[in-house]
Amino acid sequence: MSAPEPATALQTPRRPYAALLAKGEDRRQRILGVAERLLARNGWRNTSLAQIAREAGVTPAGLLHHFESKEQLLNAVLDARDADDATHADYRSGDLITEISRVPERFQREPELAGTFTVLLAENIAPDAPLHDRLHKRYRDAADIITTIIERGQRDGDYRTDFDAATKAVEILAFINGMETLWLLDPSIPLTEVFTGYADSLRRDLTATRPQTTPT
Repeated sequence: MSAPEPATALQTPRRPYAALLAKGEDRRQRILGVAERLLARNGWRNTSLAQIAREAGVTPAGLLHHFESKEQLLNAVLDARDADDATHADYRSGDLITEISRVPERFQREPELAGTFTVLLAENIAPDAPLHDRLHKRYRDAADIITTIIERGQRDGDYRTDFDAATKAVEILAFINGMETLWLLDPSIPLTEVFTGYADSLRRDLTATRPQTTPT
């Protein structure tokens, strides 16, 4: 009587765990990409999880495996926007004027991210909207970062001190968000030239010295 075969020989070979993880991550990114496109086009109110699953080529159950709810998926889309900003913008340690002039690169590299953010912002202005608190915090965080940079420039003698840094930060964010919306409405806008012109104007404004008055 022959000896029994080792148990390992009778087992079905398992797929490498790393390959399974990679496949799952690829599927997750595909779902995110479809969500960004549909949200930018239809808004979150007019986009269902079933639509996203269908266009991503997964079952509704497969989508829910990665994102348990519509709100979780919406937050994941914002996470992607935040990650893109963190990767390609360096407001904290970089030069404010330079980073502002580079904003069009981010819009043009990921237009769907820009479009999705703009639509979600418009749809979540009401205080009881699902993403209102997060978007409000995102705005406040951005304003605080820019305010801190301007105040540092004022302390170091690089910027004028006869204006309020927080007010100027709001102005800068209003320009960036406003141009993002206009460009999505009219992609023919020469975004790079507009931002370069604004950055140059802002540099002159921040660093200009006040004219001295002659005593009478």
